[in-house]
Amino acid sequence: MFFQPIYIAGQTGSGKTGVSIELAQRLGGAEIINADAYQVYEGIEILSAAPDESEKQGIPHHLFGSIPLDEECDAAHFSDLARREINRLSEQAIPIVVGGSGLYLKSITHGLAPTPKGDEALRRKLAERSLEDLVLDYETLDPEGAAKTNLKNRRYVTRNLEICLLTGQRASELKAGWENDAPDICGIFLQRAREDIYDRINRRTVMMFEAGVVDEIRNLPEDLSVTAQKAIGLREIQSMIAGEISESDCIAAIQQITRRYAKRQETWFKKEKQYRPVLCEADDSASQIVDRILEIFPISDLQSRKKIQPCPKSKKETRPGSNCP
Repeated sequence: MFFQPIYIAGQTGSGKTGVSIELAQRLGGAEIINADAYQVYEGIEILSAAPDESEKQGIPHHLFGSIPLDEECDAAHFSDLARREINRLSEQAIPIVVGGSGLYLKSITHGLAPTPKGDEALRRKLAERSLEDLVLDYETLDPEGAAKTNLKNRRYVTRNLEICLLTGQRASELKAGWENDAPDICGIFLQRAREDIYDRINRRTVMMFEAGVVDEIRNLPEDLSVTAQKAIGLREIQSMIAGEISESDCIAAIQQITRRYAKRQETWFKKEKQYRPVLCEADDSASQIVDRILEIFPISDLQSRKKIQPCPKSKKETRPGSNCP
């Protein structure tokens, strides 16, 4: 017997932290698991807007600041970490999985896409060819997939062509079932008007600087993993520290990049039908938002144990009848 996980998703700055903590307090015996690509790293808590001890309000939090900055953490690795944590907690507490990284959340709820790992020898050969040649081959092997792909992005074209060549199948067909599947989960997406989310992002970026993010970045080790280097705002703050841009320009750049990221998140989660949208108004408190969540998923249902099998511990393991793919 296990407690079914609750998934709270939303754009960056949508208020997931406050809502998840309020929900955990209402439920009692709930614990929070991170599903954000950068909050998992230790040392960039301000940059990634990870909750501090005062925000956690005594609720146990897991996979926050839990791996060093020199360690790679792609979706496959993160999925293994998160599923292991869900299995461990769900025997005794209600896991509340919180994040805005769509691919990382999907790796937990769906497993990984059924596509092969990269082949270094093949990638070296593809790297020697022009983008025009790669696009031509991709359009020939997978016309439907090519029509939906940004063909100016060499990385996208190369990866999809690689899948076609390694499997002998169309990349779009391999991905379709995984992308369109909507497993039966307790999933919530915090939905805000675009003007509201942009305003929250702009204000939070300024607060980040007031909280000391520049010193946080200045004190980082040199050997950051490729994954950690992609944290939003990192490069801009490093440029400011190097004297290449002013603080005001740095803040404006991070605000713009974050707004663009939020727009991509909105597009992603609109296609994820397993998440129930919960409309959040600009002046809503976390308590009011949780009230709406509990109208969709009654508290008695969330607190009850479900006869489900735990999530597979790794992407290679499957269990028929599990609530996790």
